[in-house]
Amino acid sequence: MSGSLAGLGLLGRTAVMGVLNVTPDSFSDGGLFSSVDAAVARAKEMADEGADFIDVGGESTRPGAEDVSVDEEISRTAPVVERIASLVACPISIDTRKATVAKAALDAGAWMVNDVSAGSFDPAMLPLVADRRVPIALMHMRGTPQTMDGLVDYGDVVAVVRRELKDRVAAARHAGVEESAILLDPGLGFAKTARQSLELLRRIDELKADGYPIVVGPSRKRFVGAVHQTGVDDRLEGTLAACAWCAVHGVDVVRVHDVRTVRRTVEMIAAIKRGDVEG
Repeated sequence: MSGSLAGLGLLGRTAVMGVLNVTPDSFSDGGLFSSVDAAVARAKEMADEGADFIDVGGESTRPGAEDVSVDEEISRTAPVVERIASLVACPISIDTRKATVAKAALDAGAWMVNDVSAGSFDPAMLPLVADRRVPIALMHMRGTPQTMDGLVDYGDVVAVVRRELKDRVAAARHAGVEESAILLDPGLGFAKTARQSLELLRRIDELKADGYPIVVGPSRKRFVGAVHQTGVDDRLEGTLAACAWCAVHGVDVVRVHDVRTVRRTVEMIAAIKRGDVEG
């Protein structure tokens, strides 16, 4: 597979990345897919529902989550990636901050890396991505899952996130990552208040102006719950509204748990933009 969204023919529409957490403690679906068989079954289901990517993660990055050892994270993710790669046609992303985990997943059949630390947690990550010539999503985050909720002093959150992402792009390019392999994610909810996450969505065009494909992960996030005063299991409508907003504004990838409903939502936005029922 080509190492870019353009190579996959995904530019020009909003692609759907399905979340597959093979963890016991993720904020939304922790424990549901912690066995290989359950994870593979869910991956096949998401592919059938229209996922363009499947994002496999073995370490929760919810607020307050504890770090997972490299060996444990590999044991959770690599067997799942290997099984999925043999059964499902859509590309697999490995959601990790650790280069050794990413390498094991890439060896098992993953196509790209999704790093919530934008390559800052593990200094070996960006050189690995450059060497393997694979795409990487650089997400904006401050601190760690244990400290990020106390690091929300920005002033103009959009301007600061944009500047700090540019710094991570520069680091990636310096490490040899190809420009066409870089995607950017504003990191909704990661060292962001609900208002700041909403402001990033409201001004998403400013992030798009830098020319890199944009990934947004609004799915079941705290800012959705803050708007509707709902728990994590009752945030579908807010998630769909956020994804529709992203699709209207040309966001390249939305990362979600509810693949079928989101896929239909972004397809309808695309049809309205075209003024036609044909894709």
